[in-house]
Amino acid sequence: MRAQVIVLAGPSGAGKSRLAERLGLPVLRLDDFYKDGSDPSLPRITEGPNAGLVDWDHPDSWLPDDAVKTIAELCETGAAEVPVYDIAHDGRTGWQSLTLGDEAFFVAEGIFAQDIVADCRAAGLLAAAYCVTQSPTVTFWRRLTRDLREHRKPPNVLVKRGLALMRAQPEVVADAVAKGCTAVYPKHGYVAIERLTAPRTRP
Repeated sequence: MRAQVIVLAGPSGAGKSRLAERLGLPVLRLDDFYKDGSDPSLPRITEGPNAGLVDWDHPDSWLPDDAVKTIAELCETGAAEVPVYDIAHDGRTGWQSLTLGDEAFFVAEGIFAQDIVADCRAAGLLAAAYCVTQSPTVTFWRRLTRDLREHRKPPNVLVKRGLALMRAQPEVVADAVAKGCTAVYPKHGYVAIERLTAPRTRP
């Protein structure tokens, strides 16, 4: 392999994107592999205040096979065309090129990242996998602030979704650990990944 992937999983708002940016490595946004909002196979919430809405937090709402294929292409060739997804419009808006340059590692981050860890490991693509976590309250407020700022959904939907995700956060982290991720706070994840990448990254 020309390069290997570092997978960052974790609850929405836990700090995956911020950690990935701080590392300075090329980043593959796994959330760009969501299905389009018009896809009839999208799962729906069946009960509670959000009943009837698309369940964007269900793993059936994205395309893991497409994500793994793109990761493999990046590992093997150092470049790939990746989709650009606009959450506010529930769909892809285009494509863009992602190139690794001289980097021996890149980051793949997203809320469903834990679901591709086993496949990446089996294919020899995986360098490491982490689940980024914070206090559920901190995660709730950071997620809500971000989503309101980016106008991702109507405010009432964001609040209801955020409360549901806050209650579910322990299960999300446990699921990621069970699927091969190491749970870390962002600052600890940064140190671990810096140690991993330092020997093979060009100064």
